[in-house]
Amino acid sequence: MALLQQLLPFLLMFVVFYFFFIRPQSNKQKEQNNFLNNLQKGDEVVTMSGIIGRITRIEEQSVQLEIEGKTHLKFLKSSISKEMTDSYRKATPAA
Repeated sequence: MALLQQLLPFLLMFVVFYFFFIRPQSNKQKEQNNFLNNLQKGDEVVTMSGIIGRITRIEEQSVQLEIEGKTHLKFLKSSISKEMTDSYRKATPAA
């Protein structure tokens, strides 16, 4: 019984850490990976550095974005942010 009383606070701390830190982060990572896997040509996205562009080419690890007119930049897929893209889509009226 004494051993249980000593371990109980540590077990409770682990449970709290799991539900408040580990689980939400893993869910967020799954959403980001799903978002990256479902990118399509023509999607307007925002990179983690804040560059807004339209996807013109998709490769295995990278995408090419058309930024302004004929300006094309190549980015790693992992540099495209789901959070920033969703925020941009909410703030910009549909064309």
